[in-house]
Amino acid sequence: MSVPRFWRNLDSRYNLEGTHCTECGEYFYPPRKTCVNCRRLGQIEAYRFKGTGEIVTYTVIRTAAEGFEEQAPYALAIIKLDEGPSLTAQVVGSPEKVHIGMRVSSVFRKLGEGGDRGMIYYGTKFIPADA
Repeated sequence: MSVPRFWRNLDSRYNLEGTHCTECGEYFYPPRKTCVNCRRLGQIEAYRFKGTGEIVTYTVIRTAAEGFEEQAPYALAIIKLDEGPSLTAQVVGSPEKVHIGMRVSSVFRKLGEGGDRGMIYYGTKFIPADA
């Protein structure tokens, strides 16, 4: 990821922020400048998601990519937020307990490190809602 793109995405990544169309009621994550339903007629406003949702599908990563070996095995899931949009995120905790339909809540965690200087990337992961 380029440095400009990294800084441009901080709000949505750190705060689970997206957008909401006041015309049709659709929510978007990541943020959009134009509503896909209303096009130019839509009125887009910033929206901060509650951070709760459910797992639609998932996989358990047992052989992780370079830099993530210490985390394996871990669950990577597609999560449908209560407001509607879906996103891909890691589910923290025991991968054996993850299941489709599981309620989850967002948490702020370290995602990884990159570059020669060891820049640390933070963002959203999810935990079981009952944790």
